[in-house]
Amino acid sequence: MAAMLAGTALTGMALAGRVQPETPAAAAMPAPRACAALLGASGWSDPTLHIQTAEDHAAGLVVDAGFGAKTAPLPAHCEISGVMHERTGQDGQRYAIHFRMRLPDAWNRRFVYQGGGGTNGEVGNAVGPATGGATALAEGYAVISQDSGHSNATNADPARGGVVSFGFDAQARADYGHASLKASYDAARAILRRHYGGDPARSYFAGCSKGGQEGMAFAQRYPDAFDGILAAAPGFALPKAAIAEAWDTQTYAALVRTPGETSIPISRLAQAFSDGDLSLARAAVLAACDAKDGLADGLVGNFAQCRTPDVLRALRARQCSGAKQASCLAPAQIDALAKAFGGPHDSRGKPLYASYPWDAGLADTGWRIWKLGLTTSPVPAINASMGAPALATIFSTPPRALAPTPQAGLDYQLRYDFDRDPAAIFATAPGFPRSAWEDISARSSDLSRFRAHGGRMLVPHGASDPVFSINDTIAWWSDVDRRNGGRAASFVRVFPVPGMAHCQGGPATDQFDAFAALVRWVEQGAAPDRIEAAAGPMTPWPGRTRPLCPYPLVARPIPGATDTEKAAAFRCVAATAG
Repeated sequence: MAAMLAGTALTGMALAGRVQPETPAAAAMPAPRACAALLGASGWSDPTLHIQTAEDHAAGLVVDAGFGAKTAPLPAHCEISGVMHERTGQDGQRYAIHFRMRLPDAWNRRFVYQGGGGTNGEVGNAVGPATGGATALAEGYAVISQDSGHSNATNADPARGGVVSFGFDAQARADYGHASLKASYDAARAILRRHYGGDPARSYFAGCSKGGQEGMAFAQRYPDAFDGILAAAPGFALPKAAIAEAWDTQTYAALVRTPGETSIPISRLAQAFSDGDLSLARAAVLAACDAKDGLADGLVGNFAQCRTPDVLRALRARQCSGAKQASCLAPAQIDALAKAFGGPHDSRGKPLYASYPWDAGLADTGWRIWKLGLTTSPVPAINASMGAPALATIFSTPPRALAPTPQAGLDYQLRYDFDRDPAAIFATAPGFPRSAWEDISARSSDLSRFRAHGGRMLVPHGASDPVFSINDTIAWWSDVDRRNGGRAASFVRVFPVPGMAHCQGGPATDQFDAFAALVRWVEQGAAPDRIEAAAGPMTPWPGRTRPLCPYPLVARPIPGATDTEKAAAFRCVAATAG
């Protein structure tokens, strides 16, 4: 399930740069040294760095792209695997940072750091962000990916929760949060100099979800590392988002628990809402808010102005007057939606995480699988199967081990006390001198050093993301904007994607090339005022195009436009503009 949080290939958002800006004239393309020369090489500035394999690949290699897909044939390149910082942790497990690099024979003097996903523990394929089957590697970028300092194969003690067992080691937590990023980045730069005889002309980061958190961590902790950062759907408040997952599980489980039950079989959680029930809820959201962007088209483009009272009126209009029927929603279901979308809070009303916006993607499989799980092909809710063990073991101090089963995760979430337990994400303890929040969050609005470095950042985020609320991302950007005197858009822009779920999918125009937009911004100074996006074949409108607009602008149809299935019929304007 960890891959579900990854977005490491960024496949849904079509993110590799098709546009190839000119390489700086002062830097000629170097001829790479032999790949085999890296094997066993010594003299690294980090004496723990060891190259384990170095293999030349002729053009045509195809590798796993995630979610059952394969990459297009890759160009001729040198693939290396390496290890650094090998150690024995305080929990007795052996740890190390493992990484993979792919170094193209025809290097364009650009470097991409590929973000991870979920609880990490996988090295990644190091092909870079992808678009339409192409990869950054295919366009000449050198690429690194890494496992964040622990391995799902070797650091998976079942007595301590399986793949989250690294939460029992303080350094492994720090590596997961940020420390492995700088170590592997420094190693990559040293390898590029050794192999090509020079530094990259431009360096980029691209990641979604946990990868988005990593991009934020670089910008805040290591601001000189990259010229451009693509931090999509950033999990920069991972511990707090995990509290929201417990809140949702309790809220929706209450619909299917019988009096006296302390828990339920996890499969029953999916029965809280049928697919038809969620379609009714989606229809209510559209009835309340679809036209607020100037066009009723199945997309809530102006989701920030989709108010709860308006949605609740539309939901109540679909409420059953008697017994629950397939054609209506039970009152308790409507109450549960309002409670869940309002976000978690303690008994005094103090928010513990952000609220979620009302958007049209709540009937999509990508939303359902996180919150409730699937019934037709039984799949447990990711909130319980991955969010719960992460909260208990990685994000709380002292760590707590759950049995490595989805049911154990759900049981833990149902027992979670929102008055008592959230303090654990800020706590320290013997052996854990830093809290999980200190090591893993990356939500600071102070990007002054990144801005001074000349860095540029793009933050695409789905409005129907079921795990990391875009409301939190927008609140963060607003803080950055205030800190920068209303000029945050000069170096960081958030691009909401109406209808999109976590990193991809949903009734949305989720196919777009944010990485190319980032490269143009960095190398040509062309700040993206809009990003063209298309709807995929599984949406209600295959081939539809729309502009994605930088917040706080929204896409509205141009007066007199006729073909509103095309992006050219829209402009990005202030949300309240006519």
